[in-house]
Amino acid sequence: MADSRLKTTLCGIELDNPVIPTSGTFGYGWEFAELYDINMLGTFSFKGTTIQERFGNPTPRIAETTSGIVNSIGLQNPGVDKVISEELPKLKKCFNKKVMANVSGFCLDDYVRAIEKLDKSERSDMIGWFEVNISCPNISCGGMSIGTDPKASYETIKAVREITKKPIIAKLTPNVTDIVPIAKACEEGGADGLSLINCLFGMRIDLKTKKPVIANKMGGYSGPATFPIALRLVYQCYDAVKIPIVGIGGVASADNVIEMMLAGATAVGVGAMNLVDPFICKKIIEDLPAAMDKYHIDNLSGIIGGAHNG
Repeated sequence: MADSRLKTTLCGIELDNPVIPTSGTFGYGWEFAELYDINMLGTFSFKGTTIQERFGNPTPRIAETTSGIVNSIGLQNPGVDKVISEELPKLKKCFNKKVMANVSGFCLDDYVRAIEKLDKSERSDMIGWFEVNISCPNISCGGMSIGTDPKASYETIKAVREITKKPIIAKLTPNVTDIVPIAKACEEGGADGLSLINCLFGMRIDLKTKKPVIANKMGGYSGPATFPIALRLVYQCYDAVKIPIVGIGGVASADNVIEMMLAGATAVGVGAMNLVDPFICKKIIEDLPAAMDKYHIDNLSGIIGGAHNG
């Protein structure tokens, strides 16, 4: 039985706990269900989905670092129609909670069409939230080029807000001078929540070839080293908006989850660590009660934004 002390509510939907594997690190869920019962998760955000099938960027796409990875996957996915007809039916067999549908695009119409298809499909009942990725650093147009501009962010969120009644969560990039105007623009456009942060920019150079490791030269940098940056941005946005935040970036332990929630996160995404240890989310959830006892926390929902008090 789930520990009631771990419960939190994200955009009106109750979660058994705040732990959410992030998009791009957990596939479409059923792959991890072969390892453990994924119904123990709060929820998860499925792989970034576009209107058309995408092969992704040229290889090599991954470069390891001391405390993280640089990736340039390029939104490889089967396209929204196959997600509806193939991926979600597989997920239905092993996951009985609402899932977060991560949607990406190259222009405003891409987002609208993809969300409209998912929302009107026979699998719509499986979707609890639409996570609108306006922050992908690994595509040449759309994605981060939208999320670095408050006006474009506002227009994109407003457009998708008009076609669905489900909660809209805007996923934001840290690759801006000031994230607060972007967060406010998304809130004004009708976002019900924010996910932050997506990847930083990074690169590696092969000392033998003297060339960048990744074919695209640069890619999204994620992993434990990004945690303090993500924590700071969650803290700043909590003060700036009234909508809930999913805190993402370098989370690797139960202590990290608690720290993110104190900064202002209602739920907490676990990303790159799923690629290091596929059981990491399970371990974090199992470790949370002891961590709460250690820090004299009665319930997690009561600590959201606690670091802003006093």
